[in-house]
Amino acid sequence: MNNSEISELSATELTTAIRSRSVSSREALAAQFERIDAVNATINAVVTQDRAGAARLADEADKLTMSGVDLPPLHGLPMAHKDTHNTKGMRTTQGSAIFKNLVPDFDDLIIERLKHAGVVSTGKTNVPEFAAGSHTFNEVFGTTVNPYDITRSAGGSSGGTAAAIAARIQPLGDGSDMGGSLRIPASFCNVVGYRPSAGVVPMAPTQNSWAWLARTGLMARGVRDIALGMTAIAGPDAAIPYPYPVNGSFSAPLERDLTGVRVGWSADFGVGVPVDQEVLHVLEKQLQVFTDLGATVEEAAPDLTEADKVFNTTRAFDFALGLGPLVQEHGETIKPEVRWNVERGLALTAQDMVDTALARTKLDNGVRRYFETYDVFASPATQVLPFDASQRYPRSANGVEFETYLDWMRSACLISATGMPAVSVPAGFSEGGLPVGLQLVVAHGQDVELLQIAHAFEQATGWAKRQPKL
Repeated sequence: MNNSEISELSATELTTAIRSRSVSSREALAAQFERIDAVNATINAVVTQDRAGAARLADEADKLTMSGVDLPPLHGLPMAHKDTHNTKGMRTTQGSAIFKNLVPDFDDLIIERLKHAGVVSTGKTNVPEFAAGSHTFNEVFGTTVNPYDITRSAGGSSGGTAAAIAARIQPLGDGSDMGGSLRIPASFCNVVGYRPSAGVVPMAPTQNSWAWLARTGLMARGVRDIALGMTAIAGPDAAIPYPYPVNGSFSAPLERDLTGVRVGWSADFGVGVPVDQEVLHVLEKQLQVFTDLGATVEEAAPDLTEADKVFNTTRAFDFALGLGPLVQEHGETIKPEVRWNVERGLALTAQDMVDTALARTKLDNGVRRYFETYDVFASPATQVLPFDASQRYPRSANGVEFETYLDWMRSACLISATGMPAVSVPAGFSEGGLPVGLQLVVAHGQDVELLQIAHAFEQATGWAKRQPKL
């Protein structure tokens, strides 16, 4: 098998090939670096590489393969990690000039679990500064662009990971998602981005063990690879108080009959979210797929009237807690969007927190009632198509002007506020050839069911197979 053939393999196929000894981990690594050499100068997805260290890890993996012992689920798989995830012994910058030379002496929990599962760590993928915003650019490494159109954004904050996966640099990657940082780049780059339920992949270490808005998760070119990766990284951790919520196992079969599944769809989330007509034109044609698979589809959205308040206040609080001291120390060295969000957090009053607690309870009650009737909520993953990469963020959608850098992300932020698990799955292309993702949401803990539904849609449509022409 040559390097180009290896680069086309899914994570499931590649790990199977390594186990069967038809491909070595060293050969898989060579294929990744050959692909980086071919396309990374164009898309700027991978910003740090450790070729010597990766070669040592691949050699160790190949020795383990030949030993005959039981092999971990991601054995020998090469992977560059999101640059906001601390990776022991590897430069991790957070996309910030403040940390441009930082080399952590520990792994974040998701990286620790990926390594334990057999991943060969090869480098880091680009992020916006401190993962703020869904467009990947920073003063350290520059802008990551979209493999399907290199004048357009790859999304963010897991934009480097999404672009690397779409460009066939690697089949699977880690990411995180507070306001769409897995789902938006997945939609923009025609890959799958999965945000789990709270407690599925604990975010450790952390300054606030009770934080709930941000999640860590995975991206891949197919749902089956997401499920494989989750067998490696899902599970409780003593440092995080949330109980492990998942009903079922990520190793369960993905094939499922959708007969009788109740799908609620909303183009505007029931609260007037502006979405460009090109996005809706693509998605509304895909709803028939669920009907053809035996599901029922109705126009219906959860009550999300309190979701903006919950998201915006919680995000501001989290930014003030996590980044406030850095902003105070470094000031204008940090990009204005981060400073603005921290300032909003520091200005919160006790009444703001009381109002948000009441709003979250109302939101939770409304969402729970919705999922008593419907099995899944379907909606646009993004409000716009991949936009001009020279912009900081889109300024409008469907003729509606945005006031802040968060407004164009509401399609994801509203769902983050509910706390529900969500996935963006490839759902087609605009007339100009730009990817569009469909967002699917289920009740808390129904993560396995979510992946099964997404897999059924993916298999029926095949949109994920359409490659970029780099």
